[in-house]
Amino acid sequence: MMAMPVIAVAGATGKLGGQIVANLRARGADVCALVRSGAAADKVEALERSGARVARVDMTSADELAKACVGASCVVSALQGLRDVIVETQSMLLDAAIAARVPRFVPSDYAIDFMKLPAGTNRNFDLRRAFHERLDTASVQATSILNGCFTEVLTYGTPLLDFENKRVGYWGSADQKMDFTTMAETAAFTAAAALDASTPKVLRVAGDQLTARELADVASDATGTKLELVRMGSLDELTAWIQRERAADPASEAQVFPKWQASQYIHDMFDGRAKLQPLDNARYPNLSWKSVRDVIAALH
Repeated sequence: MMAMPVIAVAGATGKLGGQIVANLRARGADVCALVRSGAAADKVEALERSGARVARVDMTSADELAKACVGASCVVSALQGLRDVIVETQSMLLDAAIAARVPRFVPSDYAIDFMKLPAGTNRNFDLRRAFHERLDTASVQATSILNGCFTEVLTYGTPLLDFENKRVGYWGSADQKMDFTTMAETAAFTAAAALDASTPKVLRVAGDQLTARELADVASDATGTKLELVRMGSLDELTAWIQRERAADPASEAQVFPKWQASQYIHDMFDGRAKLQPLDNARYPNLSWKSVRDVIAALH
């Protein structure tokens, strides 16, 4: 009987990381979940119930990380945070994977195609770009999973889809296509990719692709309430608002997703340069994809 492949997952106690672990276990993988020494007991217990092996590690210890990665065929990062996590901790994780002779690495990208954007337009993308400068020179086969925006974000009451005011807001063009993929779909695809030794440098998926104009129609149909399509301004005006908000609240720099950071993401989606193409949805035929309409309808 062939041994199950070993996949090491960092950030396994997070929402996305936990779902990646569950999907890997469903595919028969032997999962080593790397968790911080002080991780919440209930989250660790949930990982253990899934059948994952839990390795409590000091994420600043190269030796502990490398030891936990030994025997893995791929290290998957689902870490989330600011520079100390996305650049510094991920670099430690990458070095550990290399030291343990792990052949493949999946970084914590899970976004629109930020490499197509100029530096300085999005703080969190700049952090990922900084990590890629290290990753691109590493002796490991890396594969980024790009999924656009998590579809669930549309249910959070952002200006893009504002149920309270019954409107869909847009900047620039109402006809710019945008990519949306649920977290569950992203996790399932990531698990399949982690077990696929032939993955290219980048894989792109989108559960659905809609313009703001189409989103207004879809959301109206899904909720049974007419949502108005409203132009909120130009992209330059949105940039100016972001700069004012960011300057007015220096303390927000310590937050992973302050309001202005979310607006940077919206800006970059309407910008269009980071649109995902071509898509790799068909790479793993057993996966299914959920429309934006279905996600909205499930909540109403």
